[in-house]
Amino acid sequence: MINLNKHWATRSLVVEQKYIALIDCDCFFVSCERKLNPELNEKAVCVVSGDRGCVIARSPEAKKMGIPMGQPLFMAREQFPNCIYINANHYNYAKISDEVMSILKNLSPYVEVYSIDEAFVDLTGLAKLYKMNYYKLAQHIRKLILEKVNIPVSIGVSRTKALAKLASDKSKNMNTHVCIAGKQGITRLLKTTEIDEIWGVGRRLAPKLRGHGIYTAYDYVQKNDIWLKSRFGKNGLELKYELLGNLINKVSTEVALPKSISDTKSFPKFTSDLNYLKNELMVHIHAACRKLRKANCKCNTVGVILKTKDFNVLFSKVNLKHPTNFEFEISEYAFPELEKIYNSKILYRSVGIALENFNPCSNEQISLLDNNPKREKNENLGKSLDKLEAKFGRNIVRTGFTNKDVPYKQDFLGVNHKG
Repeated sequence: MINLNKHWATRSLVVEQKYIALIDCDCFFVSCERKLNPELNEKAVCVVSGDRGCVIARSPEAKKMGIPMGQPLFMAREQFPNCIYINANHYNYAKISDEVMSILKNLSPYVEVYSIDEAFVDLTGLAKLYKMNYYKLAQHIRKLILEKVNIPVSIGVSRTKALAKLASDKSKNMNTHVCIAGKQGITRLLKTTEIDEIWGVGRRLAPKLRGHGIYTAYDYVQKNDIWLKSRFGKNGLELKYELLGNLINKVSTEVALPKSISDTKSFPKFTSDLNYLKNELMVHIHAACRKLRKANCKCNTVGVILKTKDFNVLFSKVNLKHPTNFEFEISEYAFPELEKIYNSKILYRSVGIALENFNPCSNEQISLLDNNPKREKNENLGKSLDKLEAKFGRNIVRTGFTNKDVPYKQDFLGVNHKG
């Protein structure tokens, strides 16, 4: 047992036995594409960030071919022509992620969505409720997600979030895709985990730890507290006790505001047409605003990203007079920033938007000097756009920059009529 009063960093330890699971969707983007198109099953598939982008997800078959993560698409196509390359559709991935998370939230009241394809779930007590041990419960969750959403997942279960993450990583190489690290299995798990496999240990920190003779997670927990505190601070010490099975960071159901929201995509062809750039920028503004409204927050800072043909990145941002999550209010600030960094003599490969400095909508204070009726109409219009797209699909509503001289003249608000 740990003497909780002995060390300053362990005073906040919560001494209670928990069973924490990390549910991790396998090759999530590829799994989503296979869900939408079963003909891709058992084929080498890579999801790429765009026509001029890079590989951001690989199927097991693509990994066996040797395609590295992050490889530029043009190189991957030259070296691995037999692989299928698909442009990422993050809108579809987000919808499928919501389906997975909904199943988890129906099983447990304590679900922490860690990323689009990962979630921590507090399973404590659910074994008795469902009348099965935690291993069978994890298998049940995996089967449920596969049957209802058709997405395969790997599950690690242990005493803490750090250990659950390690167990989840190990489960990916198991036939059952489920790994339980109980009290007796923690030491074995630590001894078989390389230091750079630990959650939170990055590429920069791992060589430093190896320089001190720390090659595995087990080596790390053998270091005394004073040594860890002096070199890695409170977080480094808390990591040690999490790896030893002592709960420090509980599963949190609080939804944290994102630090930033960005949206960008490469053009089919290089261009220096300012009106084309504005139309494309408006598409990205709309996508970013949808994310803002989904997070129930507003931004105070707008930035415009412009990438040249030669991969030079230009960026300009501005603070808003009042927070907003409405497309046309943001475009009033974004277009002048675009014009600041635009040069008609340069060819560009992409444009994008970056929103920062968020406020929760629930905490917003309305000023008597604001044009509240207009803002209320804008907010209601934004919500209506989201409802239309949720019902009829993405891009059923188009928002764009209008210019009478543009050959593809487009209204500020247009509805795509299918059929």
